[in-house]
Amino acid sequence: MAIEWKKLLITLTIIALCFVGIPIHVSKEKVEEKEVLFQVYIKKHNKSYVLGSTEYHQRYDSFKESMTMVEKLNNNRSSNLSAVYGITKFSDLTQDEFIKHHLVPKLRHHVKLRLQSSLAHHNRIKTRALPDQLPLKVDWREKKVLTPIRNQRTCGACWAFSVVETVETMSAIKTGSLQVLSVQEVIDCARNGNMGCDGGDTCNLLEWLVASKTSIEPEKMYPFTWLTQSCKLKGSELGVQVAPNFTCKYMVGQEDMLMTLLASHGPVAVAVNALNWQNYLGGIIQFHCDGGVDQLNHAVQLVGYDRSGPTPFYIARNSWGADFGDRGFLYLAMGSNICGSGVVSVVSSASKARQDYTSKLSPPPH
Repeated sequence: MAIEWKKLLITLTIIALCFVGIPIHVSKEKVEEKEVLFQVYIKKHNKSYVLGSTEYHQRYDSFKESMTMVEKLNNNRSSNLSAVYGITKFSDLTQDEFIKHHLVPKLRHHVKLRLQSSLAHHNRIKTRALPDQLPLKVDWREKKVLTPIRNQRTCGACWAFSVVETVETMSAIKTGSLQVLSVQEVIDCARNGNMGCDGGDTCNLLEWLVASKTSIEPEKMYPFTWLTQSCKLKGSELGVQVAPNFTCKYMVGQEDMLMTLLASHGPVAVAVNALNWQNYLGGIIQFHCDGGVDQLNHAVQLVGYDRSGPTPFYIARNSWGADFGDRGFLYLAMGSNICGSGVVSVVSSASKARQDYTSKLSPPPH
């Protein structure tokens, strides 16, 4: 699987902490060492906490809580492939702050309402004929159809990132030309219950894009600002327009269908529970990640899967920067709806602006 996180299983040293995130195994007696590590953490992440200040002590308390959680999670690892947790750029946040600034809990309400009221948007999605058996491994990263990892920072618009990224990918698969599209346009302009950086829903976004016949412009024409602003959409002949045959679907227990979509059509966007991702470094998440509809709080893009090893997993592309996880990616174990990765998928085919494109998506929260 060639995942860089395997290199992180080394003895904790201050020098290593300056450069990479690493798993932590610190005894309760090493209080002074924890504070030294916190001071190194402050320098590494360019924090401005003044030694001895109220803010310093509050952040240090959060840091210690993260270390305690990291040790607990790492003690439950079942194999060398299991997820590894350690100090990350989010480790000085309380759990409530992490939820407030990087997740969108209200997203679950969109998904739950859609499931309860039978509002799911269904269309038949054409998939290429596959051999009797699905490929053991599908990884769209190897096809050069993914744009660079983005960082949404404190803008709660994962619903927009996951949809736009999937449209980019499917456009590239169809046309052979990969272009970065504007997430900011969607944040500023999308209606139908979407609220910019304060949350939204992938299905609602797709419905709005189709109904309004809005094209997603290139990012260079509508750059990202990390804030919700007034809509500046002018209309561009270079944009990509999503076709009406997208699908929002509940896929729990339908691994074959999801793998078939990934193998024969392309990446999808999914709803997930990312609560325990705060200190994730790499490896396959197998435990401590409830996938119930009531727990959904984030949206990511699935870009492949791997069944070649003892623990089959999906490859998830996140929007928290390339310095998160494994260069911006995570690995979610197949089965049991880990982190909600089987909940409500949106798939879209045949998008077009001035040309024809194919897009595919799956719906999450945010």
